[in-house]
Amino acid sequence: MQTAIAYNGTQVKQGGTKEDISKGFKLWVDLVNPSPTEISEIRKTFNLDGSALETLINKSKKPQVRVLENHKFTIILDIRYKTFENLVTESIYLFHSTEWLITVHSENVDLMTNVQLLFEQKNKKVMEATIDALYYNILTEITGGYELLLTSIELAISDFGKRSLTKRATNKILEQLDTLTRQIIVLRRHFWKTREIMNFLTHMEQDKDEIIYLQIAHDNINDVIELVESFRDTINSTRDLYLASISMQMNDTMRILTIFTAVLLPLTLIPGIYGMYALDLTNIGTIPTGFLVVIFTMIIMATLLFWYFKRKQWIMSRDKDQTVQEE
Repeated sequence: MQTAIAYNGTQVKQGGTKEDISKGFKLWVDLVNPSPTEISEIRKTFNLDGSALETLINKSKKPQVRVLENHKFTIILDIRYKTFENLVTESIYLFHSTEWLITVHSENVDLMTNVQLLFEQKNKKVMEATIDALYYNILTEITGGYELLLTSIELAISDFGKRSLTKRATNKILEQLDTLTRQIIVLRRHFWKTREIMNFLTHMEQDKDEIIYLQIAHDNINDVIELVESFRDTINSTRDLYLASISMQMNDTMRILTIFTAVLLPLTLIPGIYGMYALDLTNIGTIPTGFLVVIFTMIIMATLLFWYFKRKQWIMSRDKDQTVQEE
C-alpha cells in the first residue's frame, strides 16, 4: 500500500506526486509491504540507489546510514516487547532527499498516525521547514518508543525478583534470567549502532535549523543506553537473590533432616539399650512393665526435643513469619 502526502507551510494534500515538488511542496511517500512492482516504480520515479534497494529487498535489520549520490539511505529498527524471550523487531527503511522522503516498512509499524497528527495540528515548524524536519521527527518518534520497550523489560526483571522471593526457586527461573541477559546484550548493541547514526547525522547536518529535532532523537537514544546499562546490574542482583533463595532452601532441607535425625537417634538408642526381647509377640495381651517404661521414655524425650526445637524456632516457625509479614 502506498500513501503520498504533499505539503507546504499552509496546505496538506493527500495523493501527492513528484510534480508537486516543482510547485513548492515537500513530498512524503509511505510504502507498507510494497510489492516488487511498486519498488520498481518508486526506483524509476525517484532514481533510488540500486544497492540500497537490494538491502531493502533482503530485509536487512542492521541499523545504518549511507550518503548516496542524490539522497541518504537509513535503516532503523522499531522494537516492541512481546515476551522477555521474544522481542518483535521491524525494519524501517528511509530514503531522504532535500525535497522528498520515502519510508518503507511492514504493516506492523505505524508511521502514518504520528505524521498525520503533526499535519492535523498544523505544526508550522514542521510544515514550513524543509523535509529534514519530517525525517528527524520520524527518527525521534521511533527512538522515543524504545523507552516503552525498556519499561516492559524493567517490569519483567522486577517480576523475576518477586518470584525468587515468593516461589520456590527452580532452574527454569535461572534459564529465563540468562535469556533476558542475552536480550539486554542484543538491545545494547542495537542502541549503540543507532547512536552512531544520530552522531553521524548530527555532525554532518549541524548547520541546519532543523537539527533540533535530531538532537531530541540523540538525547532519547542516550537515555535508553544509560537505562539498559543499568539493567545489567539489576539482573545480576536478581540472579544473586535467586541463588541466595536456593541456598536458603537447601539450608531448610538440611535443617529438617537434622531435626529428624536428632529426634530419631534417642528413639533408636533406647531400644538398643533395653533390647526388644521383653515383648512376646505370641502373647500380645501381656505387656511387660519394662516395655511400657521404654515407650513412655521415648514419648517424653521426643516431646521435649520438639518443644526445644520449636522454642528455638528451628521448626514450625514459617506460619509465624508469614503472620508478621501480613501485619
